Amino acid sequence: TARRDGSDWILNGSKMWITNGSVADVAIVWARSKEGIIGFVVPAGTPGFSARDMTHKLSLRASVTSELHLDDVRLPADAQLPDANGLSGPLACLSEARFGIVFGSVGAARDCLQTTLDYVGTREVFDKPLAGYQLTQAKIADMAVELGKAQLLALHLGRLKDDGRIRPEQVSVGKLNNVREAIKIARQCRTLLGANGITLEYPVIRHANNLESVLTYEGTSEVHQLVIGEALTGVSAFR
Repeated sequence: TARRDGSDWILNGSKMWITNGSVADVAIVWARSKEGIIGFVVPAGTPGFSARDMTHKLSLRASVTSELHLDDVRLPADAQLPDANGLSGPLACLSEARFGIVFGSVGAARDCLQTTLDYVGTREVFDKPLAGYQLTQAKIADMAVELGKAQLLALHLGRLKDDGRIRPEQVSVGKLNNVREAIKIARQCRTLLGANGITLEYPVIRHANNLESVLTYEGTSEVHQLVIGEALTGVSAFR
């Protein structure tokens, strides 16, 4: 929350799951006030501001994830972000993050598939490579098809963004589809690697584990379905 105190602002509240929260020099905080949602720039050293790392994660372990606390944080008037009132500001940030995920998930899926192709080409099962079995080739073919579609979707969205014509629901299509298909590819690749698929000698289980988090952050699959559904029908089903 944010409230005025003379010309200053007083912020209180907390937020979990903030990437790089404990290493960043500043935090961009969106707070609810009597005037609506307002954005603020909060320097990390401001009295009352603290950030502590969240531990015991089994996914995104290389990422610093933090919990932010603001206890009577006093900010001057110029800490308020200009022209950043209402939900349009935070939603614009979300759209940018979601756009990046469209491409990152494709990269994870591509690495999984390439690792698996290398593996099945050399792994001998009953005197011939694992790649020489029909079921193996069928699985690989299906994954290659889905990866190709995801790459083309990412390329299409990238061109729309370059032209300034991309819409939020189109980003949701990319996030929903590419993450969903990437995690399917990672899981299928894990099975083709057999027991080796759960070791860190190969990157597949790491990608699969991280994609479980990507499936949730920056909007769950269900949220993106509702974004797309509203764009298609003109009716909001969020409430």
